[in-house]
Amino acid sequence: MSAPVFARSVRPAGGGSSGDAGGFGRVARIAVQSAAIAALWIGADFIVRRLHLPVPGGVVGLVVLLALLFCGGIAPRWVKAGADWLLSDMLLFFIPAAVAAVQYGGLFRADGWRLALVVIAGTLMVMVAVAFAVDQAARVERRFALRRVRVARKAGSLSRERR
Repeated sequence: MSAPVFARSVRPAGGGSSGDAGGFGRVARIAVQSAAIAALWIGADFIVRRLHLPVPGGVVGLVVLLALLFCGGIAPRWVKAGADWLLSDMLLFFIPAAVAAVQYGGLFRADGWRLALVVIAGTLMVMVAVAFAVDQAARVERRFALRRVRVARKAGSLSRERR
């Protein structure tokens, strides 16, 4: 007879098979990965300020992180938990902007339609840019997959010819 569903879903004492005692390992992993992402951002910001580049340090940091992920310098699992945590709490980063917007009520009454137009246009531009980037990334991924299939077929046909 099998155990009830609720009994199977409870983790055994001592952290179970994952080896982290009570979730401390998960919290530590998130903290370390978030700190690594922050260190990358701080380093990129330092470089941007030092070289007087017209690009924000965060953008340079993201490009560097993307390049490291694509070339294999960093495995995605090394930053996934920290990135997931940062993305899940992203709304907290917008609270200061909302508070500032409340302070400028007169500006919104006078030029609210212009601000709304800029916000809508900016949002649409971001959506189009993200859609384009995702489409291009999917095309590159398909090309790599097709290349891997062709190489595997060629290797298979060469091994069959040698027999």
